[in-house]
Amino acid sequence: MRVRLEDVARAAGVSPKTVSRVLNEEAYVKDSTRQRVLAAMESMNYRPSPSARGLAGSKSFLVAMLYDNNDNPASTYLAEIQDGVLDACNENRYSMMACPLRMRGPDFIRRVDALISDHHVDGVVITPPLTDHPPLLRRLKEREVPYASVSPVNRQHVIGVCMDDEHAAKALVTHLIELGHRRIAHVLGITTHGASRWRAAGYKAALSAAGIPYDPDYVVEGEFLFGSGVVAARKLFDLPEPPTAIFAANDDMAAGVMWAANERGLKVPRDLSVCGFDDTPLASQLWPPLTTVRQPAREMGKLATLQLMELLRGRGEGLLVQVPYSLQLRESTGAPPKTS
Repeated sequence: MRVRLEDVARAAGVSPKTVSRVLNEEAYVKDSTRQRVLAAMESMNYRPSPSARGLAGSKSFLVAMLYDNNDNPASTYLAEIQDGVLDACNENRYSMMACPLRMRGPDFIRRVDALISDHHVDGVVITPPLTDHPPLLRRLKEREVPYASVSPVNRQHVIGVCMDDEHAAKALVTHLIELGHRRIAHVLGITTHGASRWRAAGYKAALSAAGIPYDPDYVVEGEFLFGSGVVAARKLFDLPEPPTAIFAANDDMAAGVMWAANERGLKVPRDLSVCGFDDTPLASQLWPPLTTVRQPAREMGKLATLQLMELLRGRGEGLLVQVPYSLQLRESTGAPPKTS
């Protein structure tokens, strides 16, 4: 017969509500009582059902990850974030649902309301650019739905996770300068993303520190997609003095730059150095392997979710955690051509 929550309570000498509180890892349970309940669960091979876990309150034990479906829903960055959210949920006996939303759609807020009402989510994890969308944040606060943000632009009174994209981009472009490059181009990401602005700022800061004038012709807007990297690179290659190095704001666009370089008969890195950002699995699968910044997206998704769960369990108000970056120097960057 299936072991019930009431059976565990009876074996541990506590109430069913106390067992539920232990399952939910709530703070206000004596450690000796917690250990007694956990021991009873282990000895009886008890596996809680979602309904049993909810006896201590009206929780759904469901976390929603929100992302803008106008972005590439299959992007490796979003996939890594989602894996991290799922890791945290699995470790803490929560369920996760991924929710694509069209931020610029006319029914955006209505869909958010439907999500909250229909699924009774305990909290949400928000990814860029939704992290700084005022109507969304306002509605979540009105509905009293806790949320954690991944890489928010506004970092005041926010919980979640972030990274210093500007300094990371500056370090990457400085690497190109140290190799001898002076004509360095940048493929921007989507302008509504904070990451695009920070990485562009890092690019400009590196040029300024080296005394290299900023040339707007060397900056082309992309969309964080492979195809936009191809289009941007073609524009850059058509300049009277094309760049000897291109820094793309993510790995997908950097892959597009490398594709376009091959189309023109350019060898990477002999004729053109290319670098990206994020260090997604794609970066090491390309040939030559891509120089990039490692942004631990999976870890960031997990950390943001864990901060949300701290808030949900009443253990604290949650924090905005900053993760470190690291340069991944690979074979896609080298010295500029001697004729440059």
